[in-house]
Amino acid sequence: MARGRWSEEEAWEWYERVGPVRGCNYVPRTAVNQLEMWQAETFDERTIREELGWASALRLNSVRVFLHYLAWEVDPEGFKRRLDRFLEIAREHGIRAMLVLFDDCWNQEPRPGPQEPPIPGVHNSRWAASPGRSRVLDRSCWGKLEEYVKDVVGSFARDPRVLAWDLYNEPGNTGMGERSLPLVEAAFEWAREVEPSQPLTVGLWADYGDRMHRRFAELSDVVSFHTYDPPHVVEAKVRSLLAYNRPLLCTEFLRRQVGNTFAAVLPIFARYRVGWYFWGLVAGKTQTYYDWSCTPESPCYAPPRIWQHDLLYPDGAPYDPSEALLLIYWAEVEGRLFRARRA
Repeated sequence: MARGRWSEEEAWEWYERVGPVRGCNYVPRTAVNQLEMWQAETFDERTIREELGWASALRLNSVRVFLHYLAWEVDPEGFKRRLDRFLEIAREHGIRAMLVLFDDCWNQEPRPGPQEPPIPGVHNSRWAASPGRSRVLDRSCWGKLEEYVKDVVGSFARDPRVLAWDLYNEPGNTGMGERSLPLVEAAFEWAREVEPSQPLTVGLWADYGDRMHRRFAELSDVVSFHTYDPPHVVEAKVRSLLAYNRPLLCTEFLRRQVGNTFAAVLPIFARYRVGWYFWGLVAGKTQTYYDWSCTPESPCYAPPRIWQHDLLYPDGAPYDPSEALLLIYWAEVEGRLFRARRA
């Protein structure tokens, strides 16, 4: 019989072992979405190695990485070989991965094969939901989804290069609402059946207090969340999540336009021992340096004066050198704070 959710004690023991989590959401600059990142024809090992080297130099120790069901469905063994290669490159740079299996965001009917180029001036214009609306709603497809979860999680269930499993990114987004909740619950059941040594989570991302988001927290071994809010709202949200008495991981933040910056938010995370992942590392084909207001209906052709997300230009130079210096400095600060609490 599969084991259930970790106890609070098990979750905190894991968190003490791994130490401060400092990471980013990672997509190589040459990929427009997860399919382009993971398909055999476009898996860009050279760029991944270069960019994870930049991440390591900035003292990041983890990356949150989106997988895609269709990349696995087309070529399960090849997909796992590429994932193994990615994890090994990350390990060489002192980086562990949080892996995301499903995702409700944006283009709801993804297709394998060559991906469309980015729409000029549009934030994340070709991001591909996984597995996509039709498969989420059609339970006759769930046998393959179960196979995907068990194959991927089971293949890396004891792998120290994997920090955690984020089973489903932003369930309910792009008009899905609570229709995604049954697949969230099923994903937890399937993943627990292969008994991973790493924690399972699904992040709270909208109304933390509604029924669906409370259910995400109740199922998760460690509680994860997204916040692109101004700093005072970030702190209020973190304080509200302390009631779960489990380690907290902020798996998405950084929206400079509203003051959600490294300088403003990292001290809050340190105060409450929150691990973190900003979005994203290098400005590239996802174009997430543009604001969310830049849509296909209203593109922003001029380069943004203030980037929303992303840290580095495509050549590795920082968008704001003070941010890069702060990340290096903050790694030492968090390390000292973590060691002091242990003592």
